[in-house]
Amino acid sequence: MSKILVVDDERPIAEILKYNLEKEGHQVILAFDGEEALRRVQSDEPDLIILDIMLPKKDGYTVCREIRSQREVPIIMLTARETELDKVLGLELGADDYVTKPFSAREVSARVKAILRRARQNTDQAKPGEKKTLSHGGLLVDLDEMKVFNRGNEVDLTYREFTLLVYMMRRPGHIFTRQQLLNHVWGYDYIGDERTVDVTVRRLREKLEREPAHPEFIHTKRGVGYFFKREPV
Repeated sequence: MSKILVVDDERPIAEILKYNLEKEGHQVILAFDGEEALRRVQSDEPDLIILDIMLPKKDGYTVCREIRSQREVPIIMLTARETELDKVLGLELGADDYVTKPFSAREVSARVKAILRRARQNTDQAKPGEKKTLSHGGLLVDLDEMKVFNRGNEVDLTYREFTLLVYMMRRPGHIFTRQQLLNHVWGYDYIGDERTVDVTVRRLREKLEREPAHPEFIHTKRGVGYFFKREPV
């Protein structure tokens, strides 16, 4: 059973989400403003957070930023806005997904299932004979602990950034289209657009590369997509 924190100042929406998620077998905690949300994150340690943007006391963007400075829990943002800028800003701050209001309970449930399923897959122990770490030059990924070290320094990645990095590192040199990355990293039921991939790649480069404009690890194949550089033989 997963513990989910739902943060929305519109109590009817929060209660509907709680009702439907509990039917799916989750434990659900509610918070109705940004400050209460941060307290709940500390006290209850949820496995996933559904976070509205428009909140009293502290807005969702601020809450997302503060959570990301402390934890790597998956975050789904709820927004009544439909502009690409708002969605990109949420992703830039570390959100893993977003849902635009009005939404169906089924859509939210599908997003929650997809994220939790992939989180469990990534935290599973490696299979017998399978590497528990991935490495490339000064970059080291611990698959058991879900930790990344770059030249000996730990790098804080979001769940989605970590998943994307691992997926590409496992097939160095292979060129992935943006749609392939959406399908395999975000899930076939993901409804977002390919801009999501670009934003996540840019965030990874900013965290991993000495010169993001001249990447050492994740390269662009113009007009196609991205690939993780193969180490020289």
